[in-house]
Amino acid sequence: MTITDVNTAFADEKAAQLESVRERERSFQARIDRGEIRMVGADRYEVLTGWDTGEIFTVSRNAQGEIERIIANHGMDEKSDGTIALYASSPAWHGLGQIIPGGTADIDTVLSLSGLDFEVTTVPALYEWQGEMREHADQRHTVRADTGAALGAVGARYTPIQNRTGFEFLQELVGRYDVVWESAGLLRGGKRVFISIRLPESVTVDAEGINDIVVPYVAIMNDHSGNGQFQCVVTPWRPVCANTERFAVRDAVTRWAVRHTAGATSQIKEARRTLGLASQYFEQFAAEETALARTDIAIADFHQVIADLWPLDDDASNRKKTNHATRLDALHDVFRTESERVGRTAYAAERALTDYLDHIAPRRPGKSMTEEVARATAVLEGADDELKSKAHKRLLQLRTR
Repeated sequence: MTITDVNTAFADEKAAQLESVRERERSFQARIDRGEIRMVGADRYEVLTGWDTGEIFTVSRNAQGEIERIIANHGMDEKSDGTIALYASSPAWHGLGQIIPGGTADIDTVLSLSGLDFEVTTVPALYEWQGEMREHADQRHTVRADTGAALGAVGARYTPIQNRTGFEFLQELVGRYDVVWESAGLLRGGKRVFISIRLPESVTVDAEGINDIVVPYVAIMNDHSGNGQFQCVVTPWRPVCANTERFAVRDAVTRWAVRHTAGATSQIKEARRTLGLASQYFEQFAAEETALARTDIAIADFHQVIADLWPLDDDASNRKKTNHATRLDALHDVFRTESERVGRTAYAAERALTDYLDHIAPRRPGKSMTEEVARATAVLEGADDELKSKAHKRLLQLRTR
């Protein structure tokens, strides 16, 4: 008969638990040392590499200061069964959501997995006056047909563009019906939805030099609240740092939008022409980016571009001066990293600027939105497109000096 010393067994088990905690701490610190994550606040960290680049997570610690768990701040809507309302063909948003490796071409599957399998309808806008319910003739409310949840207030001529219509619009836009859906999901209870596909051809910047690969996507953002249009963007997405870079490159427009009216999504030819999907945009994009990759830049030039983008008055307040210095330090750090990868060029400077805008610059979230979702929404909606285009044009001017 084997006799077990419970005290010894308990001690061994406790030692194993402590070693597990120490290993978790060592592993976490190793990620910091390797530059994979960095602290951005009290127990809040930013991911600097991989699929989750730019995302923020919180570390929960016990009374002894040891890591108990890591909480991903995904900020996506949840479905009734508790799963995240997101479909993706590859890991994203900390691996949350419904992931089908390699994706699927079936619209019904994506609608279900992403939580977009609902329609939007409009109902009369009613108000009470002296105990009597009256109807506002010029207004209606948009509501989800499955739950009755209110989404927004709209005009009487407003016509909802259904989620399924967004998928079908993208299929017609690219002229293919076997496209693999890259991602789809909803925000703010369904007030905003997004859908994206990857175009089949990648773009190479400076093939004979840095050989940087840019993957082109087409994404749709649809607003059911009455506060936005149905819009489609062509967005180059760099796998290396997950930046989106939509520049108003010469002779190309990368955004098409239409109001919610009857027949809105029948304007396929106009959308296709406006978006320049016949490779025109990406040919120009690659040519200009290659030119930047072959243009050396001095640190003084980089500083001047920053000064042009974010001018600082001589009589600026101390707070503005502090914010300016913080921004400059952050841009220097990213520029140093990019320079090590692609050389100290105008291309590295542009990468640093877009990385800062997409992943580092302070972003104030809305009432029901986390900072991460606010950042992702700003990227898709092009909140910084004008600033990025200005930087792009300014850096291109360095070639002609």
